Amino acid sequence: MGSYAAWSCLHYIPNRLAGVAMIAPIINYKWPSLPESLVKDDYRRKLVKFSLWLAIYTPKLLHWWVSRKWLPSNSVIEKNPAFFNGRDIDILKRIPGFPMLTKDKLRDQVVFDTLRGDWLVAFGNWEFDPMKLSSPFPHNKSSVHIWQGYEDKVVPSKIQRYVSEKLPWIQYHEVPDGGHLVVHYSGIFEAILKALLLGEENLSYKPRPAISVS
Repeated sequence: MGSYAAWSCLHYIPNRLAGVAMIAPIINYKWPSLPESLVKDDYRRKLVKFSLWLAIYTPKLLHWWVSRKWLPSNSVIEKNPAFFNGRDIDILKRIPGFPMLTKDKLRDQVVFDTLRGDWLVAFGNWEFDPMKLSSPFPHNKSSVHIWQGYEDKVVPSKIQRYVSEKLPWIQYHEVPDGGHLVVHYSGIFEAILKALLLGEENLSYKPRPAISVS
């Protein structure tokens, strides 16, 4: 969820940035420029709205709920095809996963409050609309990149494409068979660094032709 900080830096302190690379950045469904036709049927929108309500009005209940032993374990969630595609699940077999989301960690009030705070900021009301931002690098002295998995089930590529199309100064890269964990795929991290630091674009990650949304 760190992308909300990156968007904020692009808005508030662009003069202090040398470049930005965001990997599967979150989509805030409250952004004014997101058309209703694009998000009305997105099931993730309802999940985010409900979770946000719990985080705001019943944080103690939410803390109790996510730390119950009888709920599905973190390992079960990580293997759930509703959240991850096949490549993601293969990756999760080889990496530690999400240590901050284990029940033991979530029982720690400090950890829970930290994650809750991130959630409230990321999906709450922002003071600006990212899709109204101007290029912070008008003289092409640097660059802004978004990397996205086409099969991402956490952050939909369809909406990510729309955001990028509204901000043509952003370089959009898409992993054709990628899910949410593309940064862990072989060669992707190197491709991200080369694009950001050297301006080298890997043609394998140019997005497929997009379908326009009115």
